[in-house]
Amino acid sequence: MRKNKKDDFLNMSEALNDFKTQNKLQKGFARVDVETAWKEVMGNGIMTYTTQIKYSGTTLFISLSSSVLREELLYGRTKIMENLNKHLGSNMIEKLVLR
Repeated sequence: MRKNKKDDFLNMSEALNDFKTQNKLQKGFARVDVETAWKEVMGNGIMTYTTQIKYSGTTLFISLSSSVLREELLYGRTKIMENLNKHLGSNMIEKLVLR
């Protein structure tokens, strides 16, 4: 019979990170994380006008159906990026493009 030691066990977050790295899934998980962050940070009001969210490299592309809202969000682009990066816990977004 084997005695279980705390050192014998692997932390679940470490196991998931290893799995993502071994299977080259980081980019896919990053896209999902960024899309979720946009929804949570910006809220339902902005989401009703958001038609497409695309994350590529360090750039986030957001398509909006309202030109007025797009112009308003352009003024606060840096603050939006700061809030998204803070929500994500790292500087994943360096550029925000609103279309």
